[in-house]
Formats: sequence, C-alpha cells, structure tokens
Amino acid sequence: MTLTHGAKYLSLFLVIGLLGCDKVQPEPVRQVLHSENPSYAASIDQAGNKVAVSSVDSGVTVWDIHSDTALYKLNHQGQADNQILALSVSPDGSSLVTADSQNFALWQMSDGKNLGFWSIKDATIRDLAVADNGQSLLVGQSDGKIQHVTLASGRRLEFLGHTENVNSVDLSANGRFALTGANDHHAYFWDTGSAQIIYSFPHPNRVTKVVLDQQGRYAFTAGSEVTAFIWDLKTGKQISQLQLSRAQIITAARFSPDGRYLVTGSPSRALALWDVQTGEKVQQWQVRAILNSRPASAVVHAVAFLSGHQILSESSSGVAEVWEIHK
Repeated sequence: MTLTHGAKYLSLFLVIGLLGCDKVQPEPVRQVLHSENPSYAASIDQAGNKVAVSSVDSGVTVWDIHSDTALYKLNHQGQADNQILALSVSPDGSSLVTADSQNFALWQMSDGKNLGFWSIKDATIRDLAVADNGQSLLVGQSDGKIQHVTLASGRRLEFLGHTENVNSVDLSANGRFALTGANDHHAYFWDTGSAQIIYSFPHPNRVTKVVLDQQGRYAFTAGSEVTAFIWDLKTGKQISQLQLSRAQIITAARFSPDGRYLVTGSPSRALALWDVQTGEKVQQWQVRAILNSRPASAVVHAVAFLSGHQILSESSSGVAEVWEIHK
C-alpha cells in the first residue's frame, strides 16, 4: 500500500505524538509548600508522619505531613541567619538532630524542646544521624573522623576507619550499628559499641551517600560517578547495582518497609523507584523545580514511603510532593 503525502504527514504526526506521550512526566497527587525560598536540607521520619525542613529564611520548621501544619520553628543559638545545613530525624520520629559547620543540637520532635548542644573543633560537620529514641548520635567530620555519642552515659567513641572527608552517615534504629561513607572510596558497616568494622564496601570513587534499611536487611551505598549498590547485611555481599543514567548522583534514599523497593532522589530533580533484587528502575518522576531557576533545577533532600502505593519527596524547591506508585 502506498501512502499519499497527506497520509505520510499524518502518520509522522501520530508517531511524534506517541513518542511525546512517553516523555510526559507523571504529576504528583499532592503538593504542599513548606518554604517560600529554597531549602538547605530536609529529613522525614520512617513512618512518614513529620518532616523537618531547613530553609534560607526560616530556620528549621517541623511539619505534620498529614495535616499540612507547621508545628514549630527552631534555630541554633546566637545565629542571626540560618546556617543549619544538615539535619536528621530519628527512625522512630521522637528526635531531631541539626548541625551547622561546627555545632550540633538535639531536639525533642514532639514540641521542639532542646535536649543538648555541642561543638566540635579542628574540623567541620559533614553529616549526622540520630537513633534509639534520641540516645545515640553519629557525627561525620571533614577530617575523616566520626563521633558516636551515647547520651545516657555521656560516652563518646571515635571511629577512625576513614582516611578522608566523611560525606554520609546513618544509624540502625537501635543505635548499635553505623554505616558511613567517605572520599577514601569506602563505605563501612561497623559496631558503635566497639568501633570494629563488620563489613567493608569498596567503591571505584568517592562514596557520597549511605543509607541503612531500618529492618536490618540491607545497606545502600552510592558513589560520585554513577555507582550505587545494595548490600546484604547478613553476608556482606552485593545484591544488586542500580542501573543509573549518565552523571546521576544520589542525594536521598530509603528502603520500603517490605524490603522490595528502594526510592532515591538526585540533584537533577529525579525521583526513582528501584527493584532491590535486580537494581532495575521500576518507575520515575520529576520533582518541582526551584521557582525561576534557569535551567530548571532542584535537589531531592529526603524521600519516604507513605504507604504501599505512595512516595513522599521533599526538595530544595521548598515543596513536599506525594507520588503514586503504579503497581
């Protein structure tokens, strides 16, 4: 059959239209503005009930996700402007730890009551985590050292396994185990009671993001050059490698409660759902860009599973977004 010129043009139009449909980005089912201006950092509790957001002009604000209500604001002592660049909510949602370059503070999540304020010398704070009902704190530093603080006893343990700048840290829910990553091309899973390394996860480049599965099954480690792995915490062996696109960096990650999926966020507005066992991408979205940014950009700060079929993201655009998982 021979097509006329008109039919050819119509066929070409339909093909282009179909290809365009494939590139249409899914829309969020819900958006909530948490900051008028770009945010520095954010953290969401494991249950997806509350999120803490550090923004340019408002300090840290804690929000109730379900009611879209700002519960309270906080900031570090003596700071005219907000300098809190790192924060972490404990897995049980009871505690919040915040840090600027030299100081870190612990807060009661229910009402914002301050529970302690500390400083470090001769280094800057790179990342931090809190667990065990606020009793266990982990602080990663620019000199390669990691401080583990047990509040009940006041004990401070110094982990010296890394030789270069620490980029990311995480704690198990009971505070007994830590996962840390640094510029020395290594991530370590270690015991916070003895500082003994349990597993070493080598990388071909700098380790920039680490996350523990709070059920104790998996560890996630990601590097600076399109490398990201999921590890079995029972054996220390690699389960899968994420099939990342070119130049994709991971800035946020979390395992699903059932252990089947991992959700990640990137500086390129990319939000993705992955199969833990295969490392294959299951679904992807694009978060809202920072208003008037050119080119359009936003960093995904935090992610969480709200239920079996929804994901929550918090990005530097100052917007929280809820996304539907298509089964």
